[in-house]
Amino acid sequence: MGKKVAVVLSGCGVYDGSEVHESSAVLVHLSRDGAQAEIYAPNIDQMHVVNHIKGQPTEEKRNVLVESARIARGNIKDLATLNVKELDALIIPGGFGVAKNLCSWAVHGKDCTVCKPVEDTIKAFHAAKKPIGLCCISPVLAAKILPGCEVTVGQDAECEKWPYAKTASALKEMGCKHVNKNVDEVHVDVKNKLVTTSAFMCNAPIHTIYEGVGKMVKEVLKLA
Repeated sequence: MGKKVAVVLSGCGVYDGSEVHESSAVLVHLSRDGAQAEIYAPNIDQMHVVNHIKGQPTEEKRNVLVESARIARGNIKDLATLNVKELDALIIPGGFGVAKNLCSWAVHGKDCTVCKPVEDTIKAFHAAKKPIGLCCISPVLAAKILPGCEVTVGQDAECEKWPYAKTASALKEMGCKHVNKNVDEVHVDVKNKLVTTSAFMCNAPIHTIYEGVGKMVKEVLKLA
């Protein structure tokens, strides 16, 4: 039997949920490497709903679990039911849903709080010494929950290619070690069994993001 990997989503769509391409890349690479994905999301309301054409919030209300089910093709479970003993690893794709729904980073930055089911899940995998893979903005979750961990969100110098590079500075202020990596590279924090890659923190061609996510998946499975 292949490894069973929990994939935690935060909605559906880059501006208010999980980044769809990152989520799909995680699922494709897990499948290709012979692993079984078990998809979860917290049963909570989204912070808000964003019109992805206009990039502006609307008056709609949506549920993170219900929206994440779109990516999971309906095969999804409430994160509150996750049992770490039945799983070998955890992966959380990026997207603004991580910073808006899984934690309050989008509003409070380094002073954010993490949604309790998400915090409990990360702590459970870490305590069980099971690997955790985080891409794009998701490493901020580890920074908040695992003090002193090593992560990458790409580069720490802001430019057109790296528009979110200030995130790296905030992570350093939180006591983390940030390691500069290119979009097709990963960083492995061996002590914490934590694998991170920048994905869409970089303004890069989609195939390079897909490759970086694939490397993250491979490293997570090696540690599992």
